[in-house]
Amino acid sequence: MYPHYDLIIIGAGPGGYTAAIAAAQHGMKTALVEARETGGTCLNRGCIPTKTLLHSAELFREMKDAESLGILAEGLSYDLSAMYRRRDEVTEELRSGIEALIKANKVDLYFAQAKVLTANRVLLNSSEESFELETDKILLAVGSFPSLPPIEGIKLRGVVTSDELLEGPPIDFKSLVIIGGGVIGVEFASIFGSLGCTVTILEAAERIVPTLDREISQNLSMILKRRGVSIQCSCLVECISEDGGELCCHFTGKGGSSEIRAQSVLVSVGRKPNTAGLFADNLDIAQQRGIVVNEHFETSEKGIYAIGDAVEGSIQLAHAASAEAHNVIAEMLGEKPPVNLSVVPSCIFTSPEIASVGLTAEQAKASGIEVKIGKYAMSGNGKTVIERQERSFIKLTFDADTNVILGAQLMCSRASDLISEMTSAIANKLTVQQLLAVIRPHPTFTEAVTEALEDTEDRAVHIMPKAKR
Repeated sequence: MYPHYDLIIIGAGPGGYTAAIAAAQHGMKTALVEARETGGTCLNRGCIPTKTLLHSAELFREMKDAESLGILAEGLSYDLSAMYRRRDEVTEELRSGIEALIKANKVDLYFAQAKVLTANRVLLNSSEESFELETDKILLAVGSFPSLPPIEGIKLRGVVTSDELLEGPPIDFKSLVIIGGGVIGVEFASIFGSLGCTVTILEAAERIVPTLDREISQNLSMILKRRGVSIQCSCLVECISEDGGELCCHFTGKGGSSEIRAQSVLVSVGRKPNTAGLFADNLDIAQQRGIVVNEHFETSEKGIYAIGDAVEGSIQLAHAASAEAHNVIAEMLGEKPPVNLSVVPSCIFTSPEIASVGLTAEQAKASGIEVKIGKYAMSGNGKTVIERQERSFIKLTFDADTNVILGAQLMCSRASDLISEMTSAIANKLTVQQLLAVIRPHPTFTEAVTEALEDTEDRAVHIMPKAKR
């Protein structure tokens, strides 16, 4: 006889396991159901394995020029199998930690495929048995999976998604075409480009990472091209064919029809909600491009809630799902949600890193807001020079009337860490003057924030004076 639960959570990714622990901490009898591994896509097929491989690949790239730092390394090479073993070690260590936390918080963890029968009943199918659990509430945190566009040849051997590439055995690609120049595409371009692979990005938009600030996109394009990555924008892939052991991408671009051959093709054009088979046929949960929820995260079926990647309009970031987890548990308990979800930072772990939060200047102007911008080129920053970082900058956008910060766009070393200060500033509607009142240590990357702030007032110390008009 299985116990009756206050809450059953389906999906043990960042949103699911965070919600499970938060619920248990609030005294709720909680069950967590996962069809695969704890940690979800982020830990097992996304953020963590990608960043582990990126760290190894970037270190290899930097070591090739280590002599200029006074380090002599003869016969430098890499072992891709060892890099993938390191990937597995990192994910296993973190996964074990999550499972220990789940157990310590007395959450019941089931490894099974779940189907929601009603708002109070969930059917679980494992390799050993099928059984039902009863509950007062259900939370869906089922995540997403890679989207495959309707391109002829998309199922050919050698055409892979990011999930397949990260889960499968290591392949030392000598040439790779990446369809999609978004976050996933440029990160994989950085990995394999750093290892000497010939990489080509095919992007449908007019520029890579098109949702980010235009200057960041242009800067990243220049850096990737300088490292040997070919980038084709404003192009449409028509089909993929196989010829002589190679794959051939046929596409139409600015110059007309063209083709490019490679050992493999990575498809990274976005992700879809993982809701197939989740609901019983008689359960009508409203869905569009994802599960529709109200401001309390509740679906069209009372008592069933949803967070994370599977939700309509989701930003599809692990930290967003974790934040939503805390808020949805508060909503269930009738408490005030603790996290401000209106300001969510995003990061890209290229080299240099990219981080963005709030509005860009273009977005603010399009909304009718007059802005002023503070910008600092990191070429004058001591830590940037010491670590030989490439073209990088910090750009801050403020409301010209109130001096309140609206957005921040960073392309520099440690941008993924620096963005937290800017996120807090936007959430608390801080002004230029309030941010300038803070002392930032030297020599650090973060002191460049002070320079960008001072630039809004035309009095930055380490920026050459602007020409008088």
